Amino acid sequence: MRTDIEALIVACIPSLRRYARGLTGDRDRADDLVQDTLERAWSRYSRWQQRGELRAWMFGIMHNHFVDGVRAQQRAPEMHAADEMPELPARATQADALELRDLDRCLALLPEEQRAVLLLVAVESFSYREAAQVLGVPLGTVMSRLSRARERLAALLQQAQSPSGVPAAVLPLQRIK
Repeated sequence: MRTDIEALIVACIPSLRRYARGLTGDRDRADDLVQDTLERAWSRYSRWQQRGELRAWMFGIMHNHFVDGVRAQQRAPEMHAADEMPELPARATQADALELRDLDRCLALLPEEQRAVLLLVAVESFSYREAAQVLGVPLGTVMSRLSRARERLAALLQQAQSPSGVPAAVLPLQRIK
């Protein structure tokens, strides 16, 4: 029985890492978030009691822990602009690296609520109902946040494409309100 539980939890790790990386934008912070999530899930496994899908339950733990961390950071006065945008490793081609950096920058400009729902639905293939469960919000809220996130991301990506011929990665992106 215990090995079945371990196998279910371990099977969630790749998805948890992707979601954590999308939330934090930083590999080290994402790894810490995954580690904290796994520790909490393991120590609270008896509370789950198989009331739903284990994967959604673990994503909920991660999301709540991330939100708690964001709130704590907002109370802390020491936040540097350099901490907001991590450097991405170089990819095989320069064009791929620039496109990935533009996408990463645009995702980071989305409000946390919109970024979280976009990552859950578009990257992790959660259903709207599962995303609502993870985020602890009504289904309609997931749908409206996702719609706004897609619109805002499209606008930011379009803004990142420079008609002036200057590479988009050189231009500063503006937060769209």
